[in-house]
Amino acid sequence: MSDIQQRIDEAVKANEILLFMKGSASFPMCGFSGRAIQILKACGVEQENIATVNVLDDEEVRQGIKDYSQWPTIPQLYVRGEFVGGSDIMMEMYESGELQKIVAPKA
Repeated sequence: MSDIQQRIDEAVKANEILLFMKGSASFPMCGFSGRAIQILKACGVEQENIATVNVLDDEEVRQGIKDYSQWPTIPQLYVRGEFVGGSDIMMEMYESGELQKIVAPKA
């Protein structure tokens, strides 16, 4: 595993809810990233409980996360170390009620 893959893996495993996105939760830099944050908030996740990585800050991370997940687009959501998907998948899961169950705090 390369250094960047190791850094990504550690971040994924260290955070309950982690969103690789363009910008930040308080200032998304693309529509898809903004939509991903809004979906998480609609699921009842408080903004302070969403860890984010701004892929615009580091080109290695921007490419590395695509390799790590084998998923070509940003944003990418991870919950408890598991890859969930991008904003379209998040929306589908939200509409079906599945995402709310995944992001709900574990007792």
